[in-house]
Amino acid sequence: MSIQVVILAAGMGTRLSRPLPKPLTELKDGRSIMQQQVDNLKTAFGADYRLTTVVGFKLEAIIERFPEATYVYNEAYDQTNTSKSLLRALRASGDGGVLWMNGDVVFDPEVLRRVTPMINTDESFVVVNHSSVADEEVKYTLDADGFVAELSKTVVGGLGEAVGINFVSSTDKAAVIKRLDEVADQDYFERGLELAIANREAKFKAVDISDLYAVEVDFAEDLARANEVI
Repeated sequence: MSIQVVILAAGMGTRLSRPLPKPLTELKDGRSIMQQQVDNLKTAFGADYRLTTVVGFKLEAIIERFPEATYVYNEAYDQTNTSKSLLRALRASGDGGVLWMNGDVVFDPEVLRRVTPMINTDESFVVVNHSSVADEEVKYTLDADGFVAELSKTVVGGLGEAVGINFVSSTDKAAVIKRLDEVADQDYFERGLELAIANREAKFKAVDISDLYAVEVDFAEDLARANEVI
């Protein structure tokens, strides 16, 4: 079965102050952030994946550049956060697990090769980097068994950062959908994962990619850092 992949690309990206959706931001090699992501998917999975992109802000610009994808529309893109975009995508997905990523993450192609064994065994995971813990980023802690315990920007004593690439297994997906439906419109999708974890409805492993690069581009300095590592 083809791997189901979702890119969350509905937001307005106001902090980067670009006229187009943030996933279309150009990198120094001439590719957009989203093109780099799609190239990484092709490198890791060949033709064995199905891409769904959640769009909202200036959706025509994304659809025009990536006509091969399937699209889900978040009509409330200017009033909701990633929790509701992911909710729409998971509801539209077929049977099986789903790999998803924020549409503003520039990352090493090796990241996807590293997580492929867990996708193949249908295990939920969050990709993390423990080499730095910035205040603005989503942080995580682990429970006694090594699974993710907390996952948010407000975590105290975080072990590292979640980089915005995740997978929900076929068995955990229904619980995550339920919790994403419950959270507030302005919540990030991580809140839905946290609730599913807290209610013992799902377990997410942490996959460390601290030796690889993954940069979530929120500000101009993030874009500069991404251009240094690609």
